[in-house]
Amino acid sequence: MAFQRLKSWAHTLKVDIVALWIAASDSRTPLVAQLVAASVAGLALSPIDLIPDFIPILGYLDDLIILPLGVALAIRLIPPPLLADFRTQARSIAERPKSRAATAIIILSWLGLSVLGCFWALRRIP
Repeated sequence: MAFQRLKSWAHTLKVDIVALWIAASDSRTPLVAQLVAASVAGLALSPIDLIPDFIPILGYLDDLIILPLGVALAIRLIPPPLLADFRTQARSIAERPKSRAATAIIILSWLGLSVLGCFWALRRIP
């Protein structure tokens, strides 16, 4: 019984993530909602984790806490009629969206943040 609920929740989350991906590129979506939706969908669809899974306990933090909270926030920011339309579109998509340009942007973003983090850390070391 609990496994079925968990499986249903995971399927709903997957549909919502694809719906957020669609919402991020739709001009009818408010700008703040587009930014949040793009960030959450990028995090969920990125092959690179925010916190690597091999780090004990913390590695699953983004998957179990940050991602669902981000999805909930993005859903609240999108007007309900639009969200219903995006969910309908998401259900009709058979597989996750694939975009080499989006993958490149995500990887470059992570690399840029890593470089900035390294420069910040090097400035702090005496």
